[in-house]
Amino acid sequence: MSERAFPSLLTELQRLRWAFHAWCLMLPWLLRKPLSRELRRLRPGIGSVLGHALAAMLGTGCASLPAPVPQAERPHSSAIAQVAHTRLAQVARVSAEGASPALSGFRLLADGDQALDARIALARRAQVSLDIQYYQVAADATGRRFLRELADAAARGVRVRLLVDDLYAGDSRLLLAGLAAQPNAEVRLFNPLPQRRGAVATRVALSMHEFERINRRMHNKLFIADGSLALIGGRNIADDYFQRGGRSSFIDMDVLCAGPVVGGFETVFDRFWNSEQVWPVHALLPEAEEEGRARRSFAQAVMDLGPTPAVAPLDRLGYRPVAAELDEGRLMLHFAPAQLMADGPDKVEADTRGAPDAFALEGALKAMREARSQVLVASPYLIPGQRGLALMRRARAKGLRVVLMTNALAATDEPLVHWGYARYRAEMLRMGVELHELSPVLRRRAGASPGESASSTGRLHAKLAVIDGRRLLIGSMNMDRRSMRANTELGLLIDSPALAVEVTQTLQRDRDTGSWRLRAGASRPGSIEWVAQEPGGEVVHAREPGADWVTRLKLGLMSLFVAEELL
Repeated sequence: MSERAFPSLLTELQRLRWAFHAWCLMLPWLLRKPLSRELRRLRPGIGSVLGHALAAMLGTGCASLPAPVPQAERPHSSAIAQVAHTRLAQVARVSAEGASPALSGFRLLADGDQALDARIALARRAQVSLDIQYYQVAADATGRRFLRELADAAARGVRVRLLVDDLYAGDSRLLLAGLAAQPNAEVRLFNPLPQRRGAVATRVALSMHEFERINRRMHNKLFIADGSLALIGGRNIADDYFQRGGRSSFIDMDVLCAGPVVGGFETVFDRFWNSEQVWPVHALLPEAEEEGRARRSFAQAVMDLGPTPAVAPLDRLGYRPVAAELDEGRLMLHFAPAQLMADGPDKVEADTRGAPDAFALEGALKAMREARSQVLVASPYLIPGQRGLALMRRARAKGLRVVLMTNALAATDEPLVHWGYARYRAEMLRMGVELHELSPVLRRRAGASPGESASSTGRLHAKLAVIDGRRLLIGSMNMDRRSMRANTELGLLIDSPALAVEVTQTLQRDRDTGSWRLRAGASRPGSIEWVAQEPGGEVVHAREPGADWVTRLKLGLMSLFVAEELL
């Protein structure tokens, strides 16, 4: 399940454009037959969007949002300050004994089972409040379990505030309406689409008259329990992000936080929660209007989820499960200074063509410009653009080592985005930038990560950078224009050599055993070779693995119609 809906949609829209031209050629014949019957014969992805788009054009016209919600129906609320008495606050205090009060505590969550366990453990132990913000909460087994834990917390008297970006909310609208119907729980949606029904592609296709607005999404991932402990990182709430048996197995990273930085997260959350870009679900989802029915539907949907997923006794970094440490009253944390980088909700209405100094990704790039020896970057979607190339060129001119890791074509869930990145590979190699592309085939040969299914496709999803071997960037930000211009993002710059080493070693294992190393080819100027170290020796490909001529032709043609800033 891709989180980059607009590149995916743009791919479909290019196909739709070609299908529409073909449809126009057949229009005289089609008019002699029932239109819906012919549309059903089209390929499902195109037929669904084309059929709904035609229905909209020929029928009701453009969709529109309801009237703005009165402030009385969207009451202002803030983080609860009286949390010192809670169990989680006590654990945070004990865990910080001996550390400076100015420092925050951090612990990485590298494995999917540990990351899910941490969220469940915090939800079950919260006593006062849960403030949660996600780009995507799916209606699959993980999403349903997650929402049931929130409902159980609300039933104990915990105030639950859940903020979800609206793009994928249509897929889980029954669950969101059901949670909102629980006492002590409130659900709001960010930047809603005018079209309220249908699949994501259909909703966006019928909302294209407001494309400039709906192209801007809330990409944040944030979980705060009792104002004392917080989780941020790259994971959305869906099976694929926690290695729960989906078609994809995302390689991701979260960080558990305690100390002063959590107050900054609460400020960010409150700013979004009370913004004009947020709507309560009862104003957008008809399913939320009848609370009794919504509660019954919710109870039915989350009834048979089975036991809580098992958790390994130790993760790949040697950490024990968060639940076990919480029960013992102390978390293993690294204490360090940290800088919060966060976009505001009004970014979706800002003119991002101007100076982007206030944007979260700009703060990340500034930290990279300050590097003195090396920069290691892992990003699933990496499109440097001319500005990024200039940044790398200056770094290499200063003698810095620059290492970039992203998905190979066979690993990415967004081939068109990968095609945008591929335009820059030869130039980056000429500069001396080290490029590595994660390969699902090589990862399977080397052995899957803990909890990763051998049948799923391993994909890099972590958004990380290590600067000079001591500063760690982690959060929701990809290294592309979408994170800079279109999405709101959230991240941390942590000055911790210990965390930097843990991330570097984790990425090094994936680079050594599961990735192609790219190098300039000798056959012709600008050519590239893909190199892997396998048990039998070095294996070299002169053509991109997984890219046959049909794939290259299709992506090349589609890329002609899509501006790079939309990828």
